[in-house]
Amino acid sequence: MVVAELHDENSIGRGECVPYARYGESVEAVTAALAAMAGAISDGLDRTRLQQAMPAGAARNALDCAFWDLEAKRTGTPVHALAGLAPPRALVTAYTISLDTPEAMAEATRKAAAHRLLKIKLGGTQDAARLRAVRSAAPTSELIVDANEGWTPDNLADNLAACAAAGVTLVEQPLPAGNDAALSGLPRAIPVCADESLHDRHSLEALVGKYDAINIKLDKAGGLTEALALADAAQRMGFGLMVGCMISTSLAIAPALLVAQRARVVDLDGPLLLARDRSPGLRYDGSVIHPAPPSLWG
Repeated sequence: MVVAELHDENSIGRGECVPYARYGESVEAVTAALAAMAGAISDGLDRTRLQQAMPAGAARNALDCAFWDLEAKRTGTPVHALAGLAPPRALVTAYTISLDTPEAMAEATRKAAAHRLLKIKLGGTQDAARLRAVRSAAPTSELIVDANEGWTPDNLADNLAACAAAGVTLVEQPLPAGNDAALSGLPRAIPVCADESLHDRHSLEALVGKYDAINIKLDKAGGLTEALALADAAQRMGFGLMVGCMISTSLAIAPALLVAQRARVVDLDGPLLLARDRSPGLRYDGSVIHPAPPSLWG
């Protein structure tokens, strides 16, 4: 994780990002990209011009969210109000069950069965068995599936059928981002959501006809500014919304919660997967995640 801080005489704004190797990012490269912006920031770079000054990705996310936080601290106005949004409410978030053997996933699911929404990681040869084991261990939980680009055009239909039999309500990124043409016009009973195939608004047009929903992550979109614009554009085009995260602390999740207010599926359990979150952090009550206190962000 990398944290960007912006200082003036009286206030500090912070933003956190998680560099993701899937997109060629590293802690070192993101840290260097942020350091390279110091001169422009000293010369008056603001959040609006930042959108063109840096490409979408983790580094811009950290800096964009720090700009939002600094403005909130300077003005005494919450970020939701600065963005013209309603006050955020508590939301139900998914809890992730990691990819493993069917037996191990069933055991992990039994321990998490009190969560109302479970996200099941798939992408192997035993996915149908994994689904049966998970559903048996959590008969009343809503299930969503993340195949993490792990299926192929040849097993796509069978795996979607197994998801339908298990009562799954959404399947995330079943095929590799560069090999997802098989989704075009494919009849399915379950919505299919783009994750790795989506980054920012420039990605949307290529998803039409393939995907029913998109997973917005601030680290991919390059910050809260683009994420809000992306959500608006996607809804105008008829896509459903999911909001997700990397494994991160509450500082990264707080701005994502503002985008998640309009999402059908919320997957913001990153801090729950850490040995220790930052303090103060977000409050999780079982499946429910509460809005951030101003002392954390925004």
